[in-house]
Amino acid sequence: MTEGHASTSPPRPTGVRTTKRRGRTSTAQIQALAALGEVWQVGADDVTTARRRAAAFGRTGPLLVDLGVGDGRATIDWAVRRPDADVVAIELHRPGIVKLLRALDATGPANVRVIEDDALAVLDAVEPGSVRAVRVLFPDPWPKRRHVARRLVDRRFVTHMAEILEPGGVLHLATDWADYAQHMASMVATEPRFVRDEAAGRPARPITAYEQRGLDARRTIVDLVFHLDGSRPSGPTDRG
Repeated sequence: MTEGHASTSPPRPTGVRTTKRRGRTSTAQIQALAALGEVWQVGADDVTTARRRAAAFGRTGPLLVDLGVGDGRATIDWAVRRPDADVVAIELHRPGIVKLLRALDATGPANVRVIEDDALAVLDAVEPGSVRAVRVLFPDPWPKRRHVARRLVDRRFVTHMAEILEPGGVLHLATDWADYAQHMASMVATEPRFVRDEAAGRPARPITAYEQRGLDARRTIVDLVFHLDGSRPSGPTDRG
């Protein structure tokens, strides 16, 4: 949880429910991280408050958080579509980070910063009510029953998203696994502050590498878009 907000839930282990694993890194990738990271990467502490974000971005804009970057295309597209916003991409998979850094170095846009860290640890330190949108595209589905507890989207995740999003803020989840889509919907249904946007359809974005794998496997892509209704009280619900 955010600093100053006590929780009765046991702490979650870091490093197991992150967006992706670090992956093998070549010498060239290590060199790219060192050179390009100085320009585009920031630390987790650099996005916890508006003052720190202003220093990291050189300005203040609505905060959009991308949990996972894949091959970087969707993150860049989001930033291009929202030039007014500050886009923070959180990732642990180093090859993916390098692809994103190289693309940013080649063409921008300038309103992206990359954090190599555990996504949950970063979000736990973000100020309540300070995020305009959080997006989770095609997280690891952990399809085996014994691994379901490792899924990123669970009740604690959803509750915390309701705390860090501003009123009217957006939580966008996407998956190509039907079971995970049902799981996501059921988890968000436990938080009455979220209202599903049934008319959202597929929000504009390029087809990512993970999405293409799902399409190639003939799996149905499911996008779930929710808005935070700040007028609703928090607490358990029996919806869904």
